[in-house]
Amino acid sequence: MTTDPTAHQGDAVADTENGQGPAMPQETPVDPAADAKREAAEYKDRLLRTLAEMENLRKRTEREVADARIYGIASFAREVLAVADNMHRALGAIGSELREHGEAKVKSLIEGVELTERELMKALEKSGVRMFSPAGEKFDPNVHQAMFEMETQDVPPGHVAQVIQAGYMIGDRVLRPAMVAVAKASKQPPANDNSGN
Repeated sequence: MTTDPTAHQGDAVADTENGQGPAMPQETPVDPAADAKREAAEYKDRLLRTLAEMENLRKRTEREVADARIYGIASFAREVLAVADNMHRALGAIGSELREHGEAKVKSLIEGVELTERELMKALEKSGVRMFSPAGEKFDPNVHQAMFEMETQDVPPGHVAQVIQAGYMIGDRVLRPAMVAVAKASKQPPANDNSGN
């Protein structure tokens, strides 16, 4: 029995044409204009995203530069505040009698220290550092550091009754909070009820 190899091939071709055998994938017609439009839309989207990122980066960089300009001296300013505090304490320790009746050299020394303190404060203010003394203000833990409470009738409870050490701001940030005593309600002695006697 002889077999014809070409006979089987003809059957395979016939099966494929009838849709019964392995089918070859049909190629869909490619529309170059549609592909070009799709690619152009993708590139436009990428471009717009990149432009938005660059604009955000520019704004963020401007903010960082402005912050560095304003707040860059913060650590140095904190160290200088210790000097200002010591000068203020030294001047506060000088009694009024020594100021009025002291020797000329002592008076000159006091005036020199006062002048130095004023110049130091001017230099700090020029750099954006300003002092604040919150006497009588409502206590705010963001800018005040409570050292103790005290009974007083001068200010309402929860307000600053006494400033122990002034605070400092740099720009709109707290450089050092003010150390304060906070007012609390004074204890009223219970009223004697004599109506029953």
